[in-house]
Amino acid sequence: MSSKSCLDMSGMATVTVTFNPDVAVLTAQLESLSAAALKVVIDNGSDPAISAAISDLASKVASVVFVANQNNMGLGAAINQGVATVLRIAPQTEFVLLLDQDSQPQRESVESLLEAFHQLESMGRNVGCVGPLLLDTATGFTHGFHQSTRWRWKRVYPRVDSTALVPCANLNGSGTLMRASLFQGLGGLDERLFIDHLDTDWSFRITASHHELWGVPKAVFVHKMGNESRRFWLFGWRLWPMRTPQRHYYLFRNTVLLMRRSYVPFVWKVWAAVKLLVTCVMTLILNPPRGAQLERMWCGLRHGFSLKTGR
Repeated sequence: MSSKSCLDMSGMATVTVTFNPDVAVLTAQLESLSAAALKVVIDNGSDPAISAAISDLASKVASVVFVANQNNMGLGAAINQGVATVLRIAPQTEFVLLLDQDSQPQRESVESLLEAFHQLESMGRNVGCVGPLLLDTATGFTHGFHQSTRWRWKRVYPRVDSTALVPCANLNGSGTLMRASLFQGLGGLDERLFIDHLDTDWSFRITASHHELWGVPKAVFVHKMGNESRRFWLFGWRLWPMRTPQRHYYLFRNTVLLMRRSYVPFVWKVWAAVKLLVTCVMTLILNPPRGAQLERMWCGLRHGFSLKTGR
């Protein structure tokens, strides 16, 4: 019997937030998760027909609890609502796994996350979160893991079959596994950000509380970044997520908001300023409508400097 098969998945719950999802993709996600784990789906104001389809799906998959919000509360508020729902139904829950609607864990990947968490704790590490390697099936590329030094912010790209655990400076929100007690202790996600950089802010709050972030390369989640991703060459092949103008508004606004927070590392602030410039240039090249994109980016910058939050 493998060590993974010995893991008790009943102590873990998942939270998935949906907004007009591809129901087939969501079905594959929920069916890939352990029947022993409580699965909470928070729908954030999807179209009525889609919400009804999710409700029907939830009734057919084991251990799924479906909550339908009338309006889009934002990703942060919905995740917080989901974790609160988990702890109300199953207060003994030890671990919470956060999932985007279009993420699909590959075989034994969730077990690999839980196994890595226990392994790190047994080594005396003060673990905050562990996260999977995200794979874009359209291109075959992974999104890698973020690391930083005093002066450099970078990505590393371990092999999918690597068993080495990767210390990280930041983790993508989807696939993040943590103790429910830590989530509660830090007050959950910052709902004021609404959507973009929620995971970035959360990662920095984790590290500011003297906990660690780790990537688990053998835990692979198929994941879609943006509406689609395009491949381009810049000192090596890279992926660029395509975003709507409104998503660029939140990205630019929330980047500026995070730059004003004391617990955010200086190296990230420098990197983020450069990336906003690169994002503007790449969007003008790859991601029309250019006029609407520029207007939303500029509005995001203005609102970030004026400390505007929310939707």
